[in-house]
Amino acid sequence: MNKPQITIKDIARALNVSPSTVSRALKDNPDISKETRDLIHAYASEHNYKPNVLAVNLRSSRSNTIGVIVPQLVHHFFSCVLSGIEQAASQAGYNIIVAQSNECYEQEVQIVHSFLAARVCGVIASLAKGTSHYGHYQELLNNNIPVVFYDRICTGLQTERVVVDDYAGSFAAVEYMIQTGCKRILFYSAAPHLEITKNRRNGYLDAMRRYKIPVDDAMILACDTRERAISITPDLLESDRRPDGFFAINDDTAAGILYACKLVGVKVPEEVSICGFSDGTIAQSTDPKLTTVEQHGEEVGRSAFGILTEKLEDKTPKSSNKIVRTNLVIRGTTK
Repeated sequence: MNKPQITIKDIARALNVSPSTVSRALKDNPDISKETRDLIHAYASEHNYKPNVLAVNLRSSRSNTIGVIVPQLVHHFFSCVLSGIEQAASQAGYNIIVAQSNECYEQEVQIVHSFLAARVCGVIASLAKGTSHYGHYQELLNNNIPVVFYDRICTGLQTERVVVDDYAGSFAAVEYMIQTGCKRILFYSAAPHLEITKNRRNGYLDAMRRYKIPVDDAMILACDTRERAISITPDLLESDRRPDGFFAINDDTAAGILYACKLVGVKVPEEVSICGFSDGTIAQSTDPKLTTVEQHGEEVGRSAFGILTEKLEDKTPKSSNKIVRTNLVIRGTTK
């Protein structure tokens, strides 16, 4: 005969600890000592403990499912964030539903409404490029469904958020390009209302100011795709005021700049330096490989999940804002 399934209370009784300690230890809560967590995990594994999903659902009056909104699954950074969320959710006994907005506001609204219908217990989201109204997210909050934003955040709502240090990453990249000889660096930017755009633009501007390099309006251009970079870059490279450096909002755009340089016969990095932002597969697939800013997407995902589950467990998050540090990865497109 099969042995009866043990419960959290059984583990607590056997190890002479409280059920709440067992529950938190099984979720790797840092408030519980590592020694106690290891002991509880070992006992649970030895006795084939499985979370009681029905009990979780009854306590929350919702599922133990978290909704995740991703602007584009093909984007390396977002896929890394999703990987971090999935790993953390699996370890903590949560399910996730993943939906892709395809950078479309209307689709994002539909996704949120589907999450409401599915009675998710929380949502982790990154805004679509076209999102500038946030009533659908307020609807989640009105229904006591916590929301944690990552990367592309909403500052107009009282929510927790996880971002990479866009400002510091941009500043470090542009400073390095200046220190290696660049005098006229163009910034290829994204939608101006996005916080990541503002922060990366400010990092670019402050680095230029520190080295007393003037910036005019013609040096900041709306360009955040490979296709547009290929379209607009050749004319700039053949102009009288040819740039000797490009800082791109993402690696896809940086790869387009590199391709455009090859089209017009400009040598990289001898004549023009290029730096992207993300450090995905694109950065290591170009020739030469891209210098870029690494974003640590999996850490962003794990952090967002951790903050959300703290709220779901009626804890006050240690911080409403988590900033993940970036680092500059120097490769062949800069000197």
